[in-house]
Amino acid sequence: MSLCSIVAAADNWPQFRGPDGDGHATATELPLRWSESENVSWKTAIHGRAWSSPVIWGEQIWLSSATEDGTRLYAICVDARTGKIIHDLKLFDVETPQAIHKFNSYASPTPVIEEGRVYVTFGSPGTACLDPRTGKVLWQRTDFVCNHFRGAGSSPIIFGDLLIMHFDGSDYQYVVALDKKTGRTVWKTNRSVDFQDLTPEGKPKEDGDFRKAFATPHVAMIDGKPLLISQGAKAHYGYDPFTGEEIWRVEERSCHSASDRPVVGKGMIYMTCGFSRGLLIAVRTGGRGVITDTHVAWRATRGIPNKPSLLLVNDLIFMVDDSGLAGCLRANDGTEVWRERIGGNYSASPIYGVGRIYFFSEEGKTIVVEAGPQFKKLAENKLDSGFMASPAVTGKALILRTKTHLYRIEERRN
Repeated sequence: MSLCSIVAAADNWPQFRGPDGDGHATATELPLRWSESENVSWKTAIHGRAWSSPVIWGEQIWLSSATEDGTRLYAICVDARTGKIIHDLKLFDVETPQAIHKFNSYASPTPVIEEGRVYVTFGSPGTACLDPRTGKVLWQRTDFVCNHFRGAGSSPIIFGDLLIMHFDGSDYQYVVALDKKTGRTVWKTNRSVDFQDLTPEGKPKEDGDFRKAFATPHVAMIDGKPLLISQGAKAHYGYDPFTGEEIWRVEERSCHSASDRPVVGKGMIYMTCGFSRGLLIAVRTGGRGVITDTHVAWRATRGIPNKPSLLLVNDLIFMVDDSGLAGCLRANDGTEVWRERIGGNYSASPIYGVGRIYFFSEEGKTIVVEAGPQFKKLAENKLDSGFMASPAVTGKALILRTKTHLYRIEERRN
């Protein structure tokens, strides 16, 4: 059971992967088919190069952006009804941006929003809390030290009065919780597992990839208590979200650069392990200390995504790997149910709604399949530019960010 501190109406999509952070939309209707000339309510150009996903509260859509060179960082607000840009705010000037991988952007973390406040982060270059009505900066932080190495990617989450963020870079790896009202640090916890490989001379290897992670944290209610599930390099962690105390960890020392958000259900936590190798692990809830040998229920290695997050629907796990191999596994034991190549390349996380799975490709295609134990393709849709950002939902509409534009996709009524 997931725990979301944001009480959101059906029209709100307040964080990365939606109201409960699991990619599920509660809409009773969603569009099945669209194109540049069909079921597009509006289309708005978004400046810069940025892969952050849109978030929605009421009639506002917020997203971040950046210049391609990372010297200027922005927050943008769009009217959900009309597509008109309400705020276009330059939040930070960065004199010397960190180097990033050519595949990443300088504005990849997704904002998080609640009534009266929106929180936008770019990793160590800066984090800001804004008044969504006026665009006024309520507080900001620019003092977090972290070499993101390939660029930032982890999105913030809200838990009660806390704003929780990951900093997993080549130099430092830690989790931090801020007082969301003031930006003050409430707790900070260093990762307890670091890359320990040695050179032939017996010295520690200095390879930032093996310390890097892009994953977004997640809070779930486990055995009546909230648990912060947090993926770093070399290990997955369970923390007390109130204090940052490490409760357990699962060590997977061949893993690094985890990029997904965990999903929880059926008495287990499901996580992928990043770019080192395709690996999905199912971890039984409970336990303390190092629980690698006692609580990992099963592992799967075929067709596992590096970047797109998983979907847990009833007793089935749905996923698509980066090269377009879609799959369905049984959640209890990882048994393969079906696997089909749907074409394209994938970075965006899929969503589930009205009995369907929506997969969004880097080439701009959306493949819609039935959320069931047999593979059934329902539609294939195409927009001009590709998807790096994950989708959002408001009412009966999809809010889709491509590499160049923001769209409202909704079936037109005669």
